Amino acid sequence: MTSPQRAPGGFPVVGIIGGGQLARMCQPPAVNLALTLSVLSESADAAAALVVPSAPVGSHLDVEQVLAFAGDCDVVTFDHEHVPAEVLRALVDAGVPVHPKPEALRFAQDKLAMRERLTELGVPCPAWAKVHDEAELAGFGDRHGWPVVLKTPRGGYDGKGVRLIDTAQEAADWFARGGELLAEERVPFSRELAVLVARSPSGQAAVWPIAQTVQTDNICTEVLAPAPELDPELAARASQDALRLAGELDITGVFAVEIFEIPGADGTAPSYVVNELAMRPHNSGHWTMDGSVTSQFEQHLRAVLDLPLGDVSPRAPWTVMGNVLGGDYDELYPTYKHLLARDPGLKVHLYGKGVRPGRKIGHVNVYGDDLDALRERARHAADYLEGTVTE
Repeated sequence: MTSPQRAPGGFPVVGIIGGGQLARMCQPPAVNLALTLSVLSESADAAAALVVPSAPVGSHLDVEQVLAFAGDCDVVTFDHEHVPAEVLRALVDAGVPVHPKPEALRFAQDKLAMRERLTELGVPCPAWAKVHDEAELAGFGDRHGWPVVLKTPRGGYDGKGVRLIDTAQEAADWFARGGELLAEERVPFSRELAVLVARSPSGQAAVWPIAQTVQTDNICTEVLAPAPELDPELAARASQDALRLAGELDITGVFAVEIFEIPGADGTAPSYVVNELAMRPHNSGHWTMDGSVTSQFEQHLRAVLDLPLGDVSPRAPWTVMGNVLGGDYDELYPTYKHLLARDPGLKVHLYGKGVRPGRKIGHVNVYGDDLDALRERARHAADYLEGTVTE
């Protein structure tokens, strides 16, 4: 592998394993911070490889390739959470600073480990159980009600590895593979929220305003920041729990706590339960690129290098992010030019990915004083890029 060209003045090289859009969006703040990025990319045309000069092609599954890559880096972090434990351990054994640490990352990689640890810490969770066969699953459903949310402990994202089932027999194919599954009660939530936190190795931490995420077909399509009409006590409680998790799990870098808000009964205050943890910059935090003084990507670089963290204050009362999914247009540049002319305040972030239906290829941000107008502008831009509207 060719070594990255280090900037003069003693500035460090940050290595990112994985060449997806999260690594790509770290490049602009890295330039502004005078840092050098190096990305271990899945392919020469991956999203990050198109914009990061040092992007050797290699596999996150290959210990030797990962170690060779890390040898030129001052710190290593991740574009995704799928690096095997043996690769992570090899990095640590070689003396490479890794953030988040393997001991923390396992709670994002393994949903059963996450549920066990959160329950030990008294963090609100849905009722859950580890199940090995249809009989155990049926017992859980009978105790907590049907339908049941069933999850594979590892590998699921964007709705993959998750099923809503009405009978234990519907999980027969998953049980046939062997191993254990995670059964959870179906939570009667009113909306989904995300608490985005950054923490450095020295223990400094910062939390952005809690955002509301809007899901369509198990994919986040819209983020509203801050979450409208959020109960202040719930916001404070969830933020404090997220900060406590950061400390208890020794998480470093940016991470997200995805939660379900549960409406209060008979005038009581709303509550919440934790749905997932994500130990990396997160889709729910893309609004920070334009709507916050410090974006999640700049903050992640600061955190993994143990630099002082930046200000997370919003730039405006409201920011709306709209995800852009692949649609009818293979050539996006003409569409992109039209949107910039139609809405000069619109911020368009495309990931350099080939278009295919349903694939996340970018997002748009708008910020200002009128939430309804912002939602309309973001929705129109995302729909226009997808080809579902033509004016």
